[in-house]
Amino acid sequence: MSTRYPFTAVVGMDDLRLALLLNAVSPAVGGVLVRGEKGTAKSTAVRALAELLPAVPVVAGCRFSCDPGSPDPGCPDGPHETGPGAERPARMVELPVGASEDRLVGSLDIEKALSEGVKAFEPGLLASAHRGILYVDEVNLLSDHLIDHLLDAAAMGSSYVEREGVSVRHAARFLLVGTMNPEEGELRPQLLDRFGLTVEVAASRDPQQRVEVVRRRLAFEDDPAAFADRWAADESALRERIVTARALLPQVRLGDAVLLQIAATCAAFEVDGMRADIVMARTATALAAWAGRTEVTSEDVRQAALLALPHRRRRSPFDAPGLDEDKLDETLEEFKGQDQEPDEDPEPDGPGDGGPGDGGPGGGVPPQSDGPAAENSPAPEETSPPAPPAASPEPAPQGAGSGERAAVAAAEPFRTKVLSVPGLGEGAAGRRSRARTEHGRTTGSVRPRGSLTKLHLAATVQAAAPHQKARGRTGPGLVVRRDDLRQATREGREGNLVLFAVDASGSMAARQRMSAVKGAVLSLLLDAYQRRDKVGLITFRGRDAEVALPPTSSVDAAAARLEKLPTGGRTPLSAGLLKAHDVLRVERLRDPSRRPLLVVVTDGRATGGGADPVALAARAARLHAADGTASVVVDCETGPVRLGLARELARELGGTAVTLDELRADSIAGLVRDVQGNRKTTARRAA
Repeated sequence: MSTRYPFTAVVGMDDLRLALLLNAVSPAVGGVLVRGEKGTAKSTAVRALAELLPAVPVVAGCRFSCDPGSPDPGCPDGPHETGPGAERPARMVELPVGASEDRLVGSLDIEKALSEGVKAFEPGLLASAHRGILYVDEVNLLSDHLIDHLLDAAAMGSSYVEREGVSVRHAARFLLVGTMNPEEGELRPQLLDRFGLTVEVAASRDPQQRVEVVRRRLAFEDDPAAFADRWAADESALRERIVTARALLPQVRLGDAVLLQIAATCAAFEVDGMRADIVMARTATALAAWAGRTEVTSEDVRQAALLALPHRRRRSPFDAPGLDEDKLDETLEEFKGQDQEPDEDPEPDGPGDGGPGDGGPGGGVPPQSDGPAAENSPAPEETSPPAPPAASPEPAPQGAGSGERAAVAAAEPFRTKVLSVPGLGEGAAGRRSRARTEHGRTTGSVRPRGSLTKLHLAATVQAAAPHQKARGRTGPGLVVRRDDLRQATREGREGNLVLFAVDASGSMAARQRMSAVKGAVLSLLLDAYQRRDKVGLITFRGRDAEVALPPTSSVDAAAARLEKLPTGGRTPLSAGLLKAHDVLRVERLRDPSRRPLLVVVTDGRATGGGADPVALAARAARLHAADGTASVVVDCETGPVRLGLARELARELGGTAVTLDELRADSIAGLVRDVQGNRKTTARRAA
C-alpha cells in the first residue's frame, strides 16, 4: 500500500483543514466541497484525512460494513446477530468521474435472476464507502445519472438497485467530500446543497510559504516512508484529539441564544430551506467540541456561517459564492444573547484549548512550525491572501478602427426558447437534444454487447418463447438462455457544445441595443448551464475574430468574458464564421460524440474582411452547412427599415433565424405561431 502524504504536513490552508477535521469529529455536518484552482493540494489534504479517522467496528465477513452493535436488518449479507464484531481502518473510497452506474451502486446479475431465481449482487462504491469517506475529485464533471444516485443515497442513507422487478437495498451513509475547479463548470444546485460546508482554496502568495510547500513535497517524493515517520507524532496527537472531541460532542450544549443567532443569520442572508440552519448548528457544536468546550459561543456561530452559508447563497451560476462579513457581524451582534458572556482569553488546558494547533476561531488546526520539516525553514502561519485591488477598466484594444466604445452592462436575463440539434445523437447525457442514452424512455431492443445492463423483458420473453418445447420445459417457469436476452435501447437527452459567435462591431454598438444583445446571450448561457452543455465564445469586430473563451463547461467564465466585451469598428463576419469553423473542427476530434450548435448573434451586416465581405461571409457560412453543423442566427437588426441580412445568413448556414423578441420563451410572436399551428392541426383533424 502506498504511503499517503501526512495531514499535519500540509502547509497553510487552515479553512480547508478545519472543515475536514470538523467532519471527522461530527460526520453529521454533511461533508465538504473544496473549490479552488488547480495545483493547490486539494486532493492531497482530503486523502490524508482518512489516516486520521478512528477504526470502524464491523460485522466480520459483511461486505456492507454493518455495525455489530446495531446491524442493518435489511443487509443483503444478513441477517446478523448483535456481537462484538471486528475492527478495520476507516475507508476512503474514490469515485472516478467516468465511473459507470453499476460501478457506483453495484451490479445485479439479471441473467441469474431470470434463469435461476437467485439474487446475485455485487456491491458498488456506495457500499464500500458506508461508514467512511466517499471522495469525488472533479465532482462538477460527474454525469447526471451518477449525481442522481448520490443525491438519493445522501438523502435516504441507503442505496437501491432495481432491475426489472428484482431489487436490492443496503445502507449507504458516508462522508461526502468533493473537489472542483470552478473554471470547469458549476455543480447542480441540488448536489451543491448536499455538501454541509464549502471552502475556497488558493495558492499562497507568500514566497516563504511556497518555499516550504516545495521543500516538503520534494522530501516526501524522495522517501515517503521516512517523511511519514517524521510526522508520525503529530499525526498521532491529532488523531487523539479527534477521538477526544468525538467523545465530548454529546455533552456540548447549544443554548437558545445561540440557536437564535443561527436562525437570524440564515434569515438575514436569505438562504433557501432549513438545511443551512441545521448544518450551522451541527458545525458550531463540532467547533465547540474541537476546542474542548461544552458550550457553543457566538464565535463558533460566526465560523460555522463562514463555512456553511457561502455556497447556499447563489441564485444563478453567474453569482460568485461568498458572504458579507460585515453584515454577518452586525446580525450576530444584534441577536447576541444577554446571558452569553464572551470568553476572556481562556488558558489552554488539554487537547481542546490549545492542543496541537489552535489555528483560528473555534479551535483551528495543527501549527506548521512545530513539525520536523520546519527545522530548517519554519513555515509562516497561513493568512488569507490580500484581496486584489479593484480592477481598473481595461484599455480598449487597438486596431479595431475608430468609434470603439467601452463595455456596457447586460440587460436582465430571461427564459429562452429551447434551441436543439436535429436528429438523434449519442453524446454525453444532458437536457438539450434527442439522443440514445442509458436512461430515458424505452424505444426498442437489441442483442447485448458484453454484460446485460438494461433488460427488455418483453423482447426477451418473445425471443425465448418459441424454443420452450425444444428445451424440454415441463414446469410453469420459462427456460431462458443467454441468446434470448435482449438489451433495451433508450432515448433521452444529450448535452451539446453551444458555440456563440457574437458580433461586437460598430453597427451593434448602440448602448441600449448592445445591452439587450448581452442580456440575450446571458440568457442563452443560463439555458446552456441548465441543460448541461459545454459553451464557447467567439467575438468579431474591427479586422479579425478571436476566441474569447475556448469550449468549456464553465458558463460563468463565458458570462464574465461577455460582460467585459467592448464594441466598435467594422464587421468581419467572415472571420467570425471561419474562426468558429476552426474551433468546431478541433472539438470534433477531441469529442466526436458531442454534437455542436452554432449560435451567431449579429445584425447580418458584413463590412470588413476583404474586397467583397458579403460574398466571403456567405462562403464561410456554407462551410458550416457542408459539415452539417446545426445553427441559429439571433437577428439583432432593429428599426423600422430592416434589410433581412441575418435571415439571409441563416439560409446560407442551413439553419434558422430568430429575433431577440422571438428568442423569449414567453414571446407574443411565438405564442401566435403556436396558436396558428394548433388551429391548422385542429382544422385538418376536423376535415
